[in-house]
Amino acid sequence: MESVPVRCPVCHRDHAYVTPVYPCPCGAPTAPPLMRGAPAVVITHRTWNDDWVSVRCHSCGRRDQWPHPELCCPCGAVLRVPVRPVATQGTTAPSPTGGAAGPPHIPPSPTAAHPRPSFRPLVIRTARDAVNTAALYLRWLGFRDVVQPEVRTGSRIDLRAEGLIAQVDATTRPTALRDVECLWLNALNTSVSGALFSLAGYTDEARSRADGLAIPLFALDLTGTPQPVNGPADELVSTGP
Repeated sequence: MESVPVRCPVCHRDHAYVTPVYPCPCGAPTAPPLMRGAPAVVITHRTWNDDWVSVRCHSCGRRDQWPHPELCCPCGAVLRVPVRPVATQGTTAPSPTGGAAGPPHIPPSPTAAHPRPSFRPLVIRTARDAVNTAALYLRWLGFRDVVQPEVRTGSRIDLRAEGLIAQVDATTRPTALRDVECLWLNALNTSVSGALFSLAGYTDEARSRADGLAIPLFALDLTGTPQPVNGPADELVSTGP
């Protein structure tokens, strides 16, 4: 798999980014061609068109739309990794491929009390996909009876599990301080824990408040691979519920 150095323009931390590999319908592994030397871009506003990139299969020449490579820096910034554009001549790009197997699976946590099977991500194309991905991830962590309320009330709770409520922010703006505090109050009132999933990352104020309230924060990317972005989330991944 191709790897390129990526520097976060916010905290200047260096990362070695490995591009996710997807299966073309012909069966050949396909990956977005990363552009070496080009600076990563901080995602501050999302649009669904910008979140997809054309990728051509080297085996059959087919061109499909796949999630644009992204990297979640520990500082909280969500970075878009530049890719080489695909020439417009040749096969016409079909609609985003359905049922893709996604990137390599997340390995089981070595410190978890009970080793987990590999997590199978769900490619995110809609807000509903984001909620479904968070539900799959919570079940993978070990939460039981994960359900989606039939009606999303003013509490904005998207998922409930035994001992947990979770909110999934699939908007194009970073999750704000108010969302963290509202989730914490809802969890406190129902004597359960809370967790947040966000597609556009978190503001600095939200991250700081979540750390103080011990609210796990997870960043979603379009490959459907949740990533912990604060200490409480790391602990939850390591120890489970």
